[in-house]
This record gives sequence, C-alpha cells and structure tokens, in this order.
Amino acid sequence: MATTHDPILLHLAQMAIDGISKSFPELDSDEMTCEILYEQLSPAPNLTMGHIALPCFPLAKLLRKSPPQIAQALAPKIETDKIISQVKQVGPYLNFILTPQSLGEMVVEPIICGDYFERQLVSETQTIMLEYSQPNTHKELHVGHMRNLSLGSALVSLNRQVGNKVVAVTYPGDVGTHVAKSLWYLKNCYQGDIPTSNQGTFLGKIYQEANQTLDSEQDLGRKENNKEQLTLILKELEQGEGEYFKLWQKTREWSLELFKKSYHWSRVEFDRWYWESEMDRPSIEMALNYYQQGVLIKDQGAIGMDLSKEEQDLGFCMLIKSDGTGLYATKDIALAMEKLQEYQLDSNLYLVDKRQAFHFQQVFKTLEKLGFKQANKCRHLAYDFVELPEGPMSSRAGNIVPLMELVESMEQKIKDDYLHSYQKDWSKEQINSTASAIADGAIKYGMIRIDNNRKIVFEMEEWLKLEGETGPYLQYVHARINSLTSKQAFNPETPVDWKQLEQQVEISLMLLLMRFNQVLVQAATQYKTMAMTSYLYDLGKLYNRFYAECPVGKADTEKRKEARLALSKACQRILAKGLESLNIIAPEQM
Repeated sequence: MATTHDPILLHLAQMAIDGISKSFPELDSDEMTCEILYEQLSPAPNLTMGHIALPCFPLAKLLRKSPPQIAQALAPKIETDKIISQVKQVGPYLNFILTPQSLGEMVVEPIICGDYFERQLVSETQTIMLEYSQPNTHKELHVGHMRNLSLGSALVSLNRQVGNKVVAVTYPGDVGTHVAKSLWYLKNCYQGDIPTSNQGTFLGKIYQEANQTLDSEQDLGRKENNKEQLTLILKELEQGEGEYFKLWQKTREWSLELFKKSYHWSRVEFDRWYWESEMDRPSIEMALNYYQQGVLIKDQGAIGMDLSKEEQDLGFCMLIKSDGTGLYATKDIALAMEKLQEYQLDSNLYLVDKRQAFHFQQVFKTLEKLGFKQANKCRHLAYDFVELPEGPMSSRAGNIVPLMELVESMEQKIKDDYLHSYQKDWSKEQINSTASAIADGAIKYGMIRIDNNRKIVFEMEEWLKLEGETGPYLQYVHARINSLTSKQAFNPETPVDWKQLEQQVEISLMLLLMRFNQVLVQAATQYKTMAMTSYLYDLGKLYNRFYAECPVGKADTEKRKEARLALSKACQRILAKGLESLNIIAPEQM
C-alpha cells in the first residue's frame, strides 16, 4: 500500500479535512480521514478547472447530500496559503489551484537535489520472487524472447525502486524433446566441423536441421525408430550417464554462454538460476510420495490430481505418465515448494506467456490441494506474443530474428543514421556505447509499452525512430535537455524565483513532474509497465511543447531563464530516473 509520500497532496488532504470538520461537524472523524482523502486526490482534467481535484462522491454517501452541494459548502471553508492559491467548486469536485512557488519548492527543487527520490513510497515493503526468462537450451535466443526479458527486468527494477526486495530468478529448459532432437542430430547426422565460437547460435541451427530431418522421414518404421531413440536419449539424461549425457553437458554450456552474452548486453542479472534438469528426479519422487500417502490418484496408469470437481473445472492434473516419466507440472510443483522453502516470500510470480495460463491454474490448485499453505502466494503474469510483420516466429521452422544478430544490425544502423556526424568528435568507445544504449532502449521500450494482453509486431525501422512513442525518442529528449543545461551552465545552487513560471505549459510540466512517484508505485505494485512508459512519453511531449513555447537560453529576463533551466533539469532527472526504473539507459549525448 502506498504511503502519503507527497507533501502537497498531504497538505491538501489535511486542509480538506479541516474544511469538512467546519462545514459538517456531525460527520464522525473516523469515517473520513486525511489518508482516505489523500487517496482520492487526482489531477484535474484541465488547468482552467484547477490543478488537483477532490471528488465529493464518497462524502455524499456519509452526509446524505449531493456531491455538488458538498463541494459548494467546502470551497469557502478552505483558506488559501503558500501552497493553495484558490479553491473552487466544479460540479461534484472540489478543485485546488496551486501556487508556482509551492510547485517549485516542493516538487522541482527536491527532484534536482535528489530528495524526491528518497521518499518512502510504500507503507510495507514486500519480498517478491520474480521468475522470468525461461529460455530453452539448444535453441537460439530471438527477438521474441525480449518481451519476457524486458518485462521481467523492468518489473524487478520498478519494485526495487519503490523499496521492495526482489529475488530475480530464471528457469531455463535444459531437458526435453527439443534437447534430445539436437543431441540425436549432432551424433547421428551432422557431418560438418564444430565451430569454436558462437556455438550457441550454431546449436540453434542444429535444432532447426534436426526437426527438418525428422519431419522428412515419413517412413513409419523410421519414424518409430527415431521416436524410440529420442526416448532413450531422454532416459539417459535423466540417469545422468552415457555418451548422450556427456554430449548434453558440453552443448548445454554452449547455450549458457549465449544466454549470458544476451543478459550482459541487456544488463540483466539473476539472483538465482534454477534448471529444469535439477527438478527431474526430485519432482518424480515428490509425486510418488504423495501418491503413496493417498493424496494423488492413478487414472489409466497415470498419477495426478483430480481437479474436475473444483469450482472451475481444471480436469486431471497429470504428474507422472503411465511410462513413469514426469511433466512440466510435476517440475513446477516441486520447484514452487523449493522456492518457498528456500526464501521467505510474500509473492512468487511467474512471468510466462499466456499459453501457459491453464497449466499454472492446475499447478497452483494442485499445490493448494496438496496442503501447501503458501500456494496462495503464487501468481502467473501472462503476456501475448511477439510477431514479425509477416507473421509468427518459430525456432523449429527457423523463421526467427536471432537476438544478437538483431542487436548488431541495429547498432550498425544507429551508427550509420544517427551517430556518423560525431565520428570526429567522439571516441570509438563512446559511439559504440551510445549505439548499444539506443538499441537497448528501442527494443525494451517497444516490448513494454504495449499492454500485456496485446500482441506486439516488431519492426526495427519503426522502433528506432526519434519521433513518436519510442525508446530513442525519450532518450533523445533526455540528451537534448542535458545538452541545454550544460551549455547554459545550469547551477543547482542558484536561487530560483519560482513565480517566474506562470505560463500554462510551465505549470502543467511541474504538475506532471509531481506525479512521478505515484506512477512509479502504480507501475510496480500493479505490474503494469505501461503506466510508466505512457507517463514518460507524456512528459517528453510536454517538455518539447514547453521548449517551443517558452525560450530558455533567450528568456526575456535572467530570473526567468534560471527558473526555466531548473525546470528543464528536473525534467531531465525524471526522464533518467523513469528510464532507469525500466532498466533502460538514458544517454547523456545523442
């Protein structure tokens, strides 16, 4: 739950409480507190109506009066002061107009000096485990994987910024039929040389070729033989010995090297790595143990939990197949138990695509039926897929955009299109790091600005534009402000006359800056990155409007110039902090 962290809103809530006690002394003070009113305050629709609006609907139920009547009675009872310049009724709302001085002193100054970012934003911090990025070894990472990685890293960063403790974990799939296919093809079909570099990428090509070979063998006898071979490989991996197991150990490292390279580029670090292979035997033993206790049942040779009689019919959650092997559900149940025993968690979150929604419903309900008391701490955060303009991607079919190849091509395009004019002035290292930051911002922002329930179509040209709702656009606005404040020699120690900021766009900008911490809490606690991306885009657009309408370097007076420079600096700091909360770099120059 958020705290009353904004001093201006807290002051308005307290003034409203005082006005209520004067106007309606019959109202029980416990029924309408300062904290309740604080939560009700929100931005007014436009500046002609006011700056901050208080709806009177909750009071109407308590006082048995219409909201407009209540607002009309309250307005004259609230006195103006250094913070409030005017209070007026607008229909059912009580609207406050704030003084530029209060916005400057209580919003802009704390942002510039950093105190604004040190406020306590949530009343009780939580310990959250977020499992994200569950790539399969023996396949190549592609641009579609970046939706999960971008969302996960942003949610980790957002929650850490509001004060929550986040345990970031990954759970790669290093066993399964896809692995068996790659090992089978490498050992029995591949005739070429094994490369000494980029072996993870090579392994992705092997997986594709393995599928093509297996699909092409239509002879029933050969298909059955191949199926038996794959089953034997999987059993060998489960037993942990044999030539396929040794090949698995070696090739698994190739994939791990590619994962780490991609994570390093994305600036993603995990506190704990879980592996699917580690859960093989323990999960089977767990399920057999519950079966022996009579908690699980056997149905047509398979062992599992009957969930068909639950409020929501979830069918039969199979945990051990008739051939004695486990399933994803078996491992996920065992892993959930291990996670919640290893860590004291308030929430155990799984960031996995929407196709697995039914799977997690079964897993969580089975955990509950097994008597695992912490089952209610588990939650599935679902999202839709990433497609190319020509349609869905498939590692099996090979119609993917390999992630690191994409990164290299994006960085080269950025150097050619945007940074070529700086080659004489910037070092090679600076050009490379800036190109990397812009590519990172383009991919991540594009992946997290869309609602999780909607598909994303990845188009490199569109995502790299410096106008419109893109990561590079926000990075450019930030770099542009940085350049402005540097050239104008902004000094944070210079006293500012905030009354100089009297234009409507200047007031709007300060009011929008004031909302940053509220948006941060909303994005973190509701797991909605869109809240922050939309806010930052609005801020970028509004700053550009301010820059066009209100000259900074050529302001009509020195005092106005200093005030506008300070406002610009605050915008830069919020843009940087907002992008940082999404794990996106804000370059100082572009």
